[in-house]
Amino acid sequence: MEKLLEILNEIDDSIEWEKETGLIDRHILDSFGVISLVAELEDAFEVEIEAGEMVPENFNSADAIHQMIQRLQEQ
Repeated sequence: MEKLLEILNEIDDSIEWEKETGLIDRHILDSFGVISLVAELEDAFEVEIEAGEMVPENFNSADAIHQMIQRLQEQ
């Protein structure tokens, strides 16, 4: 989770990533932000995030992103 938070803070350090639960729903993270984040996550965690994974449920919070990464690493 620490590595994920570092990546998120590089994107925007004004957001309280650990507390925010509506990153997509509240338009804090837009489509460009998701695409940029996906590229960073794929490199950092050595996973492949396919288009089907790019849904609000997987990107609405740091916890949801972390759970998705863990799931993809197990595959």
